[in-house]
Amino acid sequence: MQISDLPYPDPGVPDARSGPRFLWWLARGQLGGQARSLAWGLVHFCGVAGLPYAVGLGVEAAVDRDGGRLLLVGGLLLLVGAAIATGDAMLHRTAVTNWITAAARVQQLLARKTAELGSALTRRVAAGEVVAVSTADVEKVGWFIEAVSRFLAAAFSVVAICVGLLFYAPAIGVVVAAGVPVLALSVLPLLPRATRRADVQREKAGRATELASDTVAGLRVLRGIGGEELFLDRYRDASQEVRAAAVRSARMWALIAAVQVVLPGALMITVVWYGSVLVLDGRLAVGELVAAFSAVATMLYPLRHFEEIAMAYSFSRPSAQRAARVLSLTRTDGAADRAADGPAEPPAPGGDLYDPVTGLLAPAGRLTAVVCGDPDLAGRLADRLGGHAVTAGHPGKAEDAEDTGNSEDADGAGSAVPSVLLGGVALDGLALDAARGLVLVQDKDPVLLSGTLRELLDVPASGAVTAPAALAAAQCGDVLDALVQAAPDGVEDAMDARITERGRSLSGGQRQRLALARSLVTDPEVLVLDEPTSAVDAHTEARIADGVAELRAGRTTVVLASSPLLLDRADRVVLVHGGRAVAAGTHRELLGAEPRYRAVVTRETGGEGDGETRSDEELTEIEESA
Repeated sequence: MQISDLPYPDPGVPDARSGPRFLWWLARGQLGGQARSLAWGLVHFCGVAGLPYAVGLGVEAAVDRDGGRLLLVGGLLLLVGAAIATGDAMLHRTAVTNWITAAARVQQLLARKTAELGSALTRRVAAGEVVAVSTADVEKVGWFIEAVSRFLAAAFSVVAICVGLLFYAPAIGVVVAAGVPVLALSVLPLLPRATRRADVQREKAGRATELASDTVAGLRVLRGIGGEELFLDRYRDASQEVRAAAVRSARMWALIAAVQVVLPGALMITVVWYGSVLVLDGRLAVGELVAAFSAVATMLYPLRHFEEIAMAYSFSRPSAQRAARVLSLTRTDGAADRAADGPAEPPAPGGDLYDPVTGLLAPAGRLTAVVCGDPDLAGRLADRLGGHAVTAGHPGKAEDAEDTGNSEDADGAGSAVPSVLLGGVALDGLALDAARGLVLVQDKDPVLLSGTLRELLDVPASGAVTAPAALAAAQCGDVLDALVQAAPDGVEDAMDARITERGRSLSGGQRQRLALARSLVTDPEVLVLDEPTSAVDAHTEARIADGVAELRAGRTTVVLASSPLLLDRADRVVLVHGGRAVAAGTHRELLGAEPRYRAVVTRETGGEGDGETRSDEELTEIEESA
């Protein structure tokens, strides 16, 4: 694989069982590139290894006043120099190619996994860690893959120099051969501590990155409540922790570098002293001493690659472990087992949507509203309905596991969770493209990508719903006017007006309505909306409810909300309590017959609720008292 051939047509299926296994999988996938890099590395380092002997032969020829031998040595030095220069250039070229292709493969794998998991990814992995994995960790993994071939070539050259000295000058060669393993292994006792300090630094840097991204995302709210200085102080403290951890890590690596300087210097002094004694005793020729000295001095260069491979592995191993953790996630707990038999056939149009975990049923072609007392539970249920959930048990289990610190439970280890069914077919058993085409989930905090409004609405769609119809149903008339007013002179069509990054120039309600219009344009068979009108006023919300019901007539729509305006427009309302669907009917039926439903809904209209979300225990008490 060359750089010009990127991206990979298929990056493959990684071995994500552990960090070292993932690194080994990457290395096996680049055997051709590693072989080329190793070949050029051998040319380069063999030239380096031959240089001391050529110098020694030249000194002996000069001492013997043998012009013919001196001329031959001159030709040998030219040949060695050409090998060093050519090998170095090609080694660098092939090694960098290995680094870039390995990093590109990891990035493609991460991008594919991100697209597969959707919003469920950030529920399982912290945002700062996702950023670290896709940027710095990718570079460190590529660094190790690049360094492997250079290390192997350097190791071969060190062995060649030692063996050559044993034959060329056995008396001094024994000293060099005994000292080189000490130099090569001297830093190993220091590596575990250095690695731990580097891990602490990366962990603190990830937290600081996550804090910074959260601060920027909520800057408008922070300014509204005067909380900028509070978060600035928090980030300042976090950055100081990163600085202190970086200094501690740097001290250890400086100690390792110092060892790599002091010990070779000590070996060189020993060789010069002992060699001089041998020369004075007549047991060693001057040329042999010069060759031994040159060999030790030359070995400092390939020995640096021993330190590099140790550093590369110590840095890349935790990076590979984090990447493997992300890549090992699946759409649902049982997705990997069900995918072993290949993707299932898509269901016939017109099937009901059913969640066996909660018992929720959304009949085909109808608008179903779902009421949950816990907004977080509603978000996790929306993920499940889209086939994105990756947690075991009921939709609240992941959070419970995180609260207790049980990562095994949070990862969904244990028995497989039943998948949501559409027309009797498990969503996570379908091919990803097919599942995404059948069910679309809009979460409560949708993201607007920067670009024109036309580009925002240019999404994969059935073609049955036009952009003007979707914008009208989502009540975006005032949003279009605002976009035209904010656009540069010459832009008259709102579709050509640009939307800033994440729609930051728009209000929360305007962003929410544009996101709803984007979802309506796609016209999926099943549309799941999580609190689609939480940021708009009651008058606009009523018109949106009518517009969505009219536009989605005959299509399956699930709305997770607790607004009476939306619930009254739904064909069917389901109350989810304690992770189970406990009641179903129309809004008015449930309002009169179900105390738990009434407790959740009327808190928005000044009824029984007090403006706060009631817990499952409180709702149970209400039911018992009723």
